[in-house]
Amino acid sequence: MLAYVLMSFKPGTERDALDKISSMEEVKESHLMFGEWDIIAKIEVSDTKNLERFIVDKIRNLSGTKLTSTMIVAK
Repeated sequence: MLAYVLMSFKPGTERDALDKISSMEEVKESHLMFGEWDIIAKIEVSDTKNLERFIVDKIRNLSGTKLTSTMIVAK
């Protein structure tokens, strides 16, 4: 399954977070953005349980994470 995750980070932590996110095996693409959200990542996992684990265990545990929003791709 594919999902896009929008992420907001504390100022000054965005580039370090992007480097870490980009190296995660579930992440197929990731980009730094301007505006309300700091990073967008395209995620590929097998099911919603693994998506939950990825978001909670990997993304929300990154230093500086403030907020995430996950959008699951409908197929």
